[in-house]
Amino acid sequence: MTTQKFHVAQLAISLAREPLDHPLMQDFVAQLRPVNELADRSPGFVWRLQTDEGNATGVRGFDNPLILLNMSTWESVESLFDFVYKSEHVVPFRERRKWFLPVEGPPYVLWWVPAGHLPTVAEAKERLDLLASEGPSSRAFDFRRRFPAPGEAHAPVEPHGKSASGQV
Repeated sequence: MTTQKFHVAQLAISLAREPLDHPLMQDFVAQLRPVNELADRSPGFVWRLQTDEGNATGVRGFDNPLILLNMSTWESVESLFDFVYKSEHVVPFRERRKWFLPVEGPPYVLWWVPAGHLPTVAEAKERLDLLASEGPSSRAFDFRRRFPAPGEAHAPVEPHGKSASGQV
């Protein structure tokens, strides 16, 4: 019997203060290529959504053209977390309020997909809606309340490395 391998998928959305060609957004746009290249070579990175031309901001999934989305898959939640919070990605991430307004509801969602599966924008939006309506679960979660991949016998992990039962 073989065990199916899973990857973690993520969708992050941002509400831009202005269109990408506006002068206010110039510094953000200038950092897109280096940050995407960093993601591409980061440990655990598998895939990211982009157009056929390689434009990650060219994919639209919402009626509001100022909502940008980023979607990718990673080998583990830990590898994604390390990229987001422990790499050079953190520099523009800390400055995000210069370019983006708060979104209504969760700004990102994580969920497990079979290895090799490329999630669709529709699938990702369903997971974001699920997180917003029901809170973290094994079907849609966040970094604060992580759930193990299907078939793993671990309790959900709370912040600071404690399981939901309080075990470290």
